[in-house]
Amino acid sequence: MNDETITEGVRKRARPVRRERHPVGVPRPVDIHVGGRVRLRRTLLGLSQDKLGEAVGLTFQQIQKYERGANRIGASRLFELSKILDVPISFFFDDMPESARTYSGGTGLQDLGQETFEADSLTRRETLELVRAYYRITDPKVRKRLFELAKSLANMSHSE
Repeated sequence: MNDETITEGVRKRARPVRRERHPVGVPRPVDIHVGGRVRLRRTLLGLSQDKLGEAVGLTFQQIQKYERGANRIGASRLFELSKILDVPISFFFDDMPESARTYSGGTGLQDLGQETFEADSLTRRETLELVRAYYRITDPKVRKRLFELAKSLANMSHSE
């Protein structure tokens, strides 16, 4: 073994692993997920993008970009959003798909699958409106009966 071989071997081991650069303008799956969770909570609270923007000191367009994942949310802004939306920071990362957790820099939406994000029943407007309406029912007995009815209907349609 000569010195050149040893030097070459050391040089190869010392190089950092290069990751593929993320394409400009393509949202990362984790940013899409976190933005979707901001939208989910904002909608459940009945806040408009405008009202949330006012509370954070941003325009509704900036909130819109956050919710789509087009712009990344920094740590201090995420902390501020968690206080305004009254959720722990972990809420924004709950239920994150495996593909977003293991993402390492591919092309973005193809890796996560846009249809996966849109098909998620928790992010659909219909679901959010139903949950808001449910919690506007003030009588706990009526709310419990509605809950039992919904479960019963779901069980009936599932068994058919």
